[in-house]
This record gives sequence, structure tokens and C-alpha cells, in this order.
Amino acid sequence: MTRAQARDNGTDRRLLLLVGLVVFTATVATLVSVRLIGATGLLTENNLTRAGTITFLVAVAATVNVRIRIRATTHGVSWTDAASVIGLAVAPVPWVVIATGLGVAIARLIGRLPPIKLAFGVAKEMTLVAAGGLVLVAAGWSWPWTGPINHSLPALVLAYLTVVVLDEVLTFPVLAFATGTPIRKRFREQVDLRLASVFARFSVVLSTLLILRSNPTFLIVVPPLVLSLHLAYSSRLRSRAEREAWQRLARTTDALNVVDLDQVLTTAVTQAAELFSADEVEIELREEEKVVRGVGGAITYRGPTGEPSGIQGPVLTSRLEGHDQTVDIGELRLRFAGPVELSEREQYTLRTFASALCTAVRNAQAYAELARIAADHAYAATHDALTGLSNRRHLLDEGTAQLTTRHADGVTALVLIDLNHFKEVNDTLGHGAGDQVLVQVADRLRDAARPDDLVARLGGDEFAVLLRGLPAPAVAAHRAEVLLAALHDPLDLDGMRISVEASGGIAAAPATGGMAELLRRADVAMYQAKRAGQRTATYAPTRDTADLNRLTLGGELPRAVADHEFTVNFQPIVDLGSGQVVGAEALARWHHPTHGLIDPLRFLEAVERSGLLPAFAEAILDQALIAAGSWHDAGFDLPVSVNVSPRSLLDARFPGAVLARLRAHDLPPDRLVLELTETLTLSQLDVVDRVLSRLRDSGVRLALDDFGTGYSSLSLLSRIPVHELKIDRSFVTAMETAPEAAAVIRSTLDLGRSLDLTVVAEGVESEPQRRALWELGCAAGQGHLFARPLAAGALLAALHRGAGGRPGALARPLHDAGAVIRLPGRRPGGARNRPAPPAADARHP
Repeated sequence: MTRAQARDNGTDRRLLLLVGLVVFTATVATLVSVRLIGATGLLTENNLTRAGTITFLVAVAATVNVRIRIRATTHGVSWTDAASVIGLAVAPVPWVVIATGLGVAIARLIGRLPPIKLAFGVAKEMTLVAAGGLVLVAAGWSWPWTGPINHSLPALVLAYLTVVVLDEVLTFPVLAFATGTPIRKRFREQVDLRLASVFARFSVVLSTLLILRSNPTFLIVVPPLVLSLHLAYSSRLRSRAEREAWQRLARTTDALNVVDLDQVLTTAVTQAAELFSADEVEIELREEEKVVRGVGGAITYRGPTGEPSGIQGPVLTSRLEGHDQTVDIGELRLRFAGPVELSEREQYTLRTFASALCTAVRNAQAYAELARIAADHAYAATHDALTGLSNRRHLLDEGTAQLTTRHADGVTALVLIDLNHFKEVNDTLGHGAGDQVLVQVADRLRDAARPDDLVARLGGDEFAVLLRGLPAPAVAAHRAEVLLAALHDPLDLDGMRISVEASGGIAAAPATGGMAELLRRADVAMYQAKRAGQRTATYAPTRDTADLNRLTLGGELPRAVADHEFTVNFQPIVDLGSGQVVGAEALARWHHPTHGLIDPLRFLEAVERSGLLPAFAEAILDQALIAAGSWHDAGFDLPVSVNVSPRSLLDARFPGAVLARLRAHDLPPDRLVLELTETLTLSQLDVVDRVLSRLRDSGVRLALDDFGTGYSSLSLLSRIPVHELKIDRSFVTAMETAPEAAAVIRSTLDLGRSLDLTVVAEGVESEPQRRALWELGCAAGQGHLFARPLAAGALLAALHRGAGGRPGALARPLHDAGAVIRLPGRRPGGARNRPAPPAADARHP
């Protein structure tokens, strides 16, 4: 026996016990009344006449009632107590007890009630009359009523209150047991209307008695008065019930506005039980083959379909379909223990609730699917598709978090591992065998690492292990030897055993420079190990001149800005189908008079720390806009893309400086695209929101760079008001060999189409990549296939030369002219305006 069945059996026993007690009390009252009628000479013609009249009045009063449905039980609020008290005032108590029983029995038999309801109704009213009669007898009431009104009124009031209070005491427990609802809740419902009804009925009792005492002729006004009061009470009760029903419906539909499907179903089941006063509510979702069932506001079953319900009775169903009735996802079922017929208002409420539930379920399912896609993207962006290890981005993020927030955990170190002569494996056995080697190496490193270590594949045959919580820097060397020793035994490659050698560089976390510096130092140490023919080497500052060079370069930054040593090269962005150039990305370079061309990775961090960022950004932006203007004058109207530093987005003056440079060069704002990276900081949201909103509102276009490599691409996209997405080159490089990378690209393109965003692929280096991207629906791309970064003049010359006799093109078209519709020369925009989140770690020009 289940707990619910045991609870139901216990409730039934308590219900039968209470009904039996009331019936026993009424039986005793009946026997006593019969005995008193025979023994005291009350068997007279006048008393018989009065008893017949009272029987008629009670029958009529019991018939005229207001019906209230609670689950499958219908409760009627009638005028029986008023008729009984009038009878007690004009006839001896024994006759009134018998007459009341007969009158109620007649009314209940006409209504064809079940035996238990008939027995309880008759016995309860007889018990009430007997109690009220005892009060009158104790107060010295005389029959016929001839005493002074001021002396009789307190006894009459006390008798009526006794009847009313005892009625509540007997009715509510039985009603609560029968419907399975709390007694306290049943008592609180409509308490104000019940008190008003009690007062109105007593007024009718007193008025009727006074009329009978003065002139019985005026009794003709009593029925209209009773009818008016009854209709008024019924109207008030129905009006309040409908108002509360609509309020509950509004609260319930509001409560469904959550994104968790289980919470939606739980809320719907528990709220619908109260909304429709059902004995059980069940929701079935067909596609998921799932059922949620509840009784009395509590979930009793959650699982697959097919499990039978414990309540056997009528079932009212409503399909879960949208307003257009084109989507049917399941069914809502209301179960009742007995026959129930919903009113027209309840039927409309049921349809409205089912439609709202359908919408809530579909929204929750869509959110779950979106969250799944986001999780897939986040995983693909932080893990290597071949080995399942963390990738470079994840290593940098985790290492940065470790270095900035967990100093008390111990020493942090990095081991960089590179396989020796791995190219020979690929050249001799093929790339398939090389992939197997990488997978087995990854497995061995993962097994040899400790749970707190982070093992990553940085690309090719290069691996890294982030060691966290070391007691001392010297421990890193021992841990590195353990990792390299795991690769000593030969690998089994399709029955062939081959040996793999590796070199490892070890570096402890530096005081400054962060994760990028730690990775650089480990790289220096690894090459020291290779040059020395050792398995491992630990970074030594005395053998590394890079720090000194960096300090020297940092000191020369003010002079470099003043002397305009920073220049800009441009990599064209090409329409993949036609080969036409549709834009260019500006890439900063430092032409040092002594060291020559310096890569941005060596000086950008120093620029940000030096306080020269505004001047540096303005210099790069100026050169980019000058180049765009020169291209426009030559007949090539190309927008130029410029990368933005996260620190610039935290400067409220940045938008004004950008717009001022656009006006100075007489270029429209939509000719400038500012590229933001996906690792934007989430601090100082208000400042970044204002900066990005002002730029976008002014017409400047925004692009989200390296899309798919961050943790929260979709959440950022919901805040940053961008026009364009740029697919990270790592996905383009891996798309031909890694299905996961192709899936990320496909999902990004689908997302771009759904949000009306332009999508540009970075790192296009081969014709197969270009064609594959174009066939997936990617409109534009950039990479070495079309051109390496060029000076502005060199790019203009390349545009004039063109490809295949077509100026402005850098590649032959993938289709014949007219075979497809050519995309326009300028990259389309049209993304919806969204609030922008703050930025962090954006890539500089």
C-alpha cells in the first residue's frame, strides 16, 4: 500500500467516524423527541399542523441553496437553519426535531444525493435543531411564544448562534475529510460573506417571528425578502469566486514564466490543483514521454508515461497547444473522485491555462536547447577536439585566475612539453598515425598528472601542464620528470611499437607579467632543454634577455608615439564567393629604428601599463581612417576594422575621441568597424554599456572577434549590440579534420542568420577551406589565401591589379557570373540593439 493510499484510508475512516457520530446523535435526539411527544401530551392537532408547516418550510429552505464545488464534492449553503429556528420559536422542540429531519430528507431525496451525504445532511440538521432547542428550553422559552420581546430576544439570539456555530463545527471537518483539504483553509474561505449571510438570515428569522406575532397576514412579504437576500448572497458569492479565479489564473500564469522545465511542470501541477479544485492534476509531454502528477499541491509522480493514477474517476482533458493550434506538445488532465461538470468560466480558464502552459513549456525547452548549444560551444572553445584536453585559451584563463586570486594556495608553475621529431611520424606513417600518437600522449599525461593539475594541448605536438598548489618551486622539476617519464615506454600504434621522445620546460610563476609571461618563460626553458639535449630544463633569468629587452622597449614607448614609429598594415576581408574585397582589418606594428619590426604581442602590454594607450589608439585609428579615405578616393569604398583594447572601453571619453577622428577625416561612421574580443571584462558594466551604446547609436559598427572561443558567447551576444561575428581561426584550421570545429562554425553561421549578423571567418589559408566555408553559408573571410597584411598603399595597388582582370578582387570567383546573386561590396549590418556588457582582454590592433 502506498503512502497516498494509506493517507486516503485514514481520511475515509475519520470521515466515517465523524458522520457516524452525527448520525448517532441525531438518532438519540429522534428517540428522545418521540418519547417526549408521547409522554407529555404534545400529540395534538395544532402541533401536528405546526409540524407539517415546519416540514414544508425546512424542505423549501433546504432546496433553495448556493452550491460550491470543492474538488468532486458539492457543498450547498441553504436557509435550513433559519427555517429550523423559526420552527423552534413557534413549536415544541420534539416536533421541530422530527419536522426538520423530514423536511431535509424530502429535499435531499429530491436531489438524489448519495446515501452517506443524505444521512449526514439529515442527521446534522436534526442535531443542530436539538441543540438550539435545548438552549431555548434552558432559557425558559414558552410555547406559544407570548413573552416580552426584550426578554426573549437574547435566548433567540443564543439559540441561533448555537445552531450556526455547531453547523460550522460539524460541516467543515466533514468537508475537509471528504475533499482532502485542510480544515483551517476551508474555514477561512468566504468568512466575511458567511458572517453577512448569518446576520441576514437571523434578520429574516426575527422579522418572520415578529410578523407572526403581530399579524400573520404580512407573512406574504417574507418569501420575496428571502428570495432577494438569497439572490444577493448568491451573486456576491459568484462574483467573488470569479474574481478570485481570475486572480489565481493570473498568478499561476506569471509563476510559469521560468526557464527550468521541471519547475514549470511542478508549478503547473501544484497551482492547477487549486485553480480547478481537482483531486489530481497530470501533465503529459509526448516528445519527452514524460508525466508529472500531483495531488493536493504536492508532486506524487514524476517519470515515464504508463504509470496508472491512483484516483479512479472522471478525467477532464485539455491539449497543450498554442493559440494558432498548430503545435500540440502534450495534454493536461484534471482527475476527480466523482462526477464533475465545469462551468463555462472554468472551461475557458482551463483552455487559457493550457495555452499558457504550452507556451511556458516551449520556452523552457527552447532555453534548455540554447543552454545545451552554449555548453557545447563553451566546451569546444576550451578543449582540444582531438585529445579532449584543455586548449590554449582554457590554459590561459585558468592560469590567469590562479595567479590573480589564489596566491595562498602555494606556488604555481608551468611545464611545457614538446614532442621531438614528431614531424617524422606524420611524414612516415601519415597524419592518422600522428593523431593516434597525440591521443596516447594526452592520455598518459592526463594519467600522470595530479587531480589539481591542468593538462592542455597548445597545438600541434605541444602540450602544457599547469601545476597548482606546489609547496616550493623546486617541486616543479620533480613533477615534470614524472610527466616526461610517463612518455618513456613505447606507444602501441596498430600493432607497431614506436618510441616518442619529448622535451620539457619548467617555469615558476613570475612576480609580474601574468600567465603570458609564465608561458613565455616555460617556452624559453623548453628550447634550452632541446638545445642542451636534456629531457627537462628550468627557466633561469640569467639566460633570458627578453625581460631586459621588454624594459628597454617600455622606456622607449613615449618616443615611439611621438616619432610616429607605430604603423598599420591591413589584411583584406574578401567575399568568399566572388573574391571581391569587402573590407580590411588594421593590424598595428612597431618599426623600431634598432630592433626592426616588432610584433604587437611584445609591446601591447607595455602600452597599456604606460598610460599611453589613448595616444597609441588615436595614432592607430588615424592611420586606419586615412587609409580608408585613400581607398574611397581611388574608387574602393571599403570599411576598415580596428581592434579595441578593453581598457579603452572603460574610458567614457573613448566614443568622443573616435567620433572626432571620423569627423576630422570626413568619413561616415559606418565605414569604421570596432572589433571587440569575446573575453570582455564583466566589471564596470555601466561604463562599458554607455561607451558601446554611444558608438553604436552614432553609426559605428561593432564586431565580436574570436567568436566561439570564450565561455559565454551567447550571454555576451545578448548584451553587446554587435553587427558582426568573426569566427576564430582555430576553428577554420581544424574544420577539415575535426567535426566539432565544423559544428561550431555551422552553429555560428546559423546564429548569425537568425540574428541578422554578418559572419567573417578568420585564418582562411586554402581553397578547400574557402569553398567549405562558402558552401556552409559564410559570406566573407580573411587569411593568407587572399593576402598577408599589407601596407595601405600596397593593398590599394593590389586592388587596382585585381585578380583575373577584375579590379577590387583578390581571388577568382567560386561560381560563374550570374550563377548566384553576388553579395554587396559592403558588409551588411542590421543586428538588433542590445545592452552591452563590459569588455575584458580584447585584442589590440
